[in-house]
Amino acid sequence: MRQHLAGWALAVLCVAPAIAQAKDCAPDLLNIRGPWGTAQFAVEIADTEAERARGLMFRESLGSSEGMLFVYDKPHSPSFWMKNTLIPLDMLFITPEGAVQSVKDRAQPGDLTPVNGGDGVIAVLEIKGGMSMLLGITPGDEIRSPFFDQDRAVWPCSGE
Repeated sequence: MRQHLAGWALAVLCVAPAIAQAKDCAPDLLNIRGPWGTAQFAVEIADTEAERARGLMFRESLGSSEGMLFVYDKPHSPSFWMKNTLIPLDMLFITPEGAVQSVKDRAQPGDLTPVNGGDGVIAVLEIKGGMSMLLGITPGDEIRSPFFDQDRAVWPCSGE
């Protein structure tokens, strides 16, 4: 009986890291790492034109570890504005390899000024305003998500 329990415990220990890794790369989770450490966000995905157009408009709050990931079919130069947005947001513009290209800190609610992250952006992460500065997120930080081409990703789901 004791050998059976020991074998079961060993099996759980071997499988647990794989389960944790799979959970870390679930479509509704996004990880960021940089010299400051790592952070994980629960994300809603906006990958259709209608979802991207609505974004986080009319939301009255957003948790510190929540966000919305806008995903595009191909790299381009997306512009964002804060029309009908009620809360300040940080915008992280991300390359196809999953690197943060630029950060817009605390875009102001209702501001119609376009925010552009530059050319070659495949995704944009919106998080609670001020979180980028609080965590220390800067250009060059790495994103892990299954939405990026894992063969090109700077932080693929299959590796640490």
